[in-house]
Amino acid sequence: MNPLEILTRTLHAEAAGCALRGVEALAALIIRRAGMAQQCEVARTRFADGARAEGQAAMVAAVCRAPFQFACWRTGGAGWEMPAESDALAMCRRVAARALAGGLPNLAPGATHWHSTRSLPGWAVGRMPVAETGGLALYRLAA
Repeated sequence: MNPLEILTRTLHAEAAGCALRGVEALAALIIRRAGMAQQCEVARTRFADGARAEGQAAMVAAVCRAPFQFACWRTGGAGWEMPAESDALAMCRRVAARALAGGLPNLAPGATHWHSTRSLPGWAVGRMPVAETGGLALYRLAA
């Protein structure tokens, strides 16, 4: 699977029920994690399971598939299945292509973590998001 397909499947599985801005924000967060992982050993360990990938696209794929980052890539998760063609999948593919080309708006400056606004995970209690957009809450936390 190539990096575009991995990012597309990640966005679709994790945020397809969100508005366009939510999908864009999640894609930008993944790009940010990949950039951090390329520059810093601590971030590489945290976000990419220590992977040493050549180029941004390869690091994006490593970030998406790293253990404990995105539930869709766990054994039996939705990332392993090819979703049926749909408007949501087409939107995720367009956003993924723009993300890999560097053409996304910065909707949540510095965001490294996220969750759906429909839930509040324990790690987010007492923390202030840097942005809420498209059905996602985004946070800037240390790598």
